[in-house]
Amino acid sequence: MAKVLGIIGGGQLGMMITEAAQNLEEVSKIIVLDPTENCPAAKVGAEQIVADFKDEDAIKKLSELSDIITYEIESGNSDVLKKLETHTEINPSPDTLRIIQDKLLQKQFLKENDIAVAEFVKIENKNELIDVIDKMGLPVLLKTRRDAYDGRGNYKINSKSEIDDALDLFAGKTLMIEKFVKFEKEVSVIAARNTKGKIATYPVVENIHENNILRTTIAPGRVSEKVKKQAEKIAEKTMEVLHGAGVFGIEMFVTADDEILINEIAPRVHNSGHHTLQSCDTSQFEQHLRAILGMELGNSSIKSPTIMYNILGPKTFKGEYNVLFKKQDNVYLKMYGKLESKPQRKIGHINIVDIENRGMDELFNQLEELKSNLVIEPKQT
Repeated sequence: MAKVLGIIGGGQLGMMITEAAQNLEEVSKIIVLDPTENCPAAKVGAEQIVADFKDEDAIKKLSELSDIITYEIESGNSDVLKKLETHTEINPSPDTLRIIQDKLLQKQFLKENDIAVAEFVKIENKNELIDVIDKMGLPVLLKTRRDAYDGRGNYKINSKSEIDDALDLFAGKTLMIEKFVKFEKEVSVIAARNTKGKIATYPVVENIHENNILRTTIAPGRVSEKVKKQAEKIAEKTMEVLHGAGVFGIEMFVTADDEILINEIAPRVHNSGHHTLQSCDTSQFEQHLRAILGMELGNSSIKSPTIMYNILGPKTFKGEYNVLFKKQDNVYLKMYGKLESKPQRKIGHINIVDIENRGMDELFNQLEELKSNLVIEPKQT
């Protein structure tokens, strides 16, 4: 019997999950909970409850209307979800969501399970911060423990003169310090586990960030076989110790001596997995649905090398916009239906697919050409 799926969050990830569900007879309806009226997921057919992600009454309503609840954002109320899991199936587990929502708990959990992470410590005041800096040395990363994404909750402290500015920026937040890792590459693995415990991982991809925001993903990543195997092994171990079914995005650092440290985990489909829409037989969005519905997991191998490039709102304006884009057979534009562009806001992405086996260098040449031809401009009224 087809299931009604509730999703906390109706942004671009919820939109692409909704679109994937339309090809599966196992899903009868998608309902999203999102504070933005007519959110991206609603624009492609999801029903919507307009409310804050943490709204207890709204989450209860979503559970009453749904057979399964999942999320596309970590901001849901894990305490409320924990109470509801006795009568509504929730995946990934609310316990896992609670751990991942707090970066300190996440790092402690990984360390307790012998999964390598950068050195970290909880801090509560300026004196503790100074003591930690004296022991760790500079630079360090001051991080808010909760409610941060795309680098917004990070402050790299390069000298003690920046301490007051860093603490002022995060006033009132719970904080932690993490030793700055001198990494060679940032990589990630998209991993899935279904309700029967079967695990599948997508090949390692390489990620390039600009201003702490993911800008480009190269699939497969340009890393050694040793790194590929080690990263996938770490991803599988991480999936084994976390609870619940679904797709997880596992971000990692690769050091100069090929050591791998987990940076962060997302208990949901992930920006670095968008390439799978064209590069793989089974997209990460379909895989997530298969996982939480208890279906067999799909093929996760990469059939065509692909570069994914995020389209961000220009820094020059905020408001309605038009996109000027040159169409090409192996280039796939995906806009997210967001009415308003804001500086650095993710409003779409492009996948450039090597369908003719021309090689990664040719894909990069195409990317540079696309960057020069892609224009986001204010909409004329």
